[in-house]
Amino acid sequence: MRIRDNNPPPASFQLAPMIDIVFLLLIFFLVTYQITEQEKDLKVAVPTTSEGSQKARVANKIVINLSADGEITISGEVYTKDQLRQKLKRIVRAAELANEDGADQQPVRIRADRDGRNQQLLQLVDEIQKAGIWNIDFATRSPKNP
Repeated sequence: MRIRDNNPPPASFQLAPMIDIVFLLLIFFLVTYQITEQEKDLKVAVPTTSEGSQKARVANKIVINLSADGEITISGEVYTKDQLRQKLKRIVRAAELANEDGADQQPVRIRADRDGRNQQLLQLVDEIQKAGIWNIDFATRSPKNP
């Protein structure tokens, strides 16, 4: 008569799936880091404020950089005011055609240089509003983070 051993076999740890997951996470973080860095124009030094709030990042937010000399860039591409207005109008029109509620609520963040002129900033805000977008916020940084 054969006697059975009621003890289960020792559990083994599968290393290959764990390595796959680690590589996938690494690729994900590298790709998302590159996307956020493309939005920033390093020539733009945003002003500091002690009373700003950290808002959650929105996936479809348009980041507009305004340099001290008035150059407008989005993701490294330079735009004139007219080109910017036309681009934003196309975005609003596409949202309206998709029957999205609040097409005018397309989020836009302005990263204006702290040494720029107020006139340039106000003209930029005016162009964004002419395109039909009213959800505008401004990038600042904490005085603790240089």
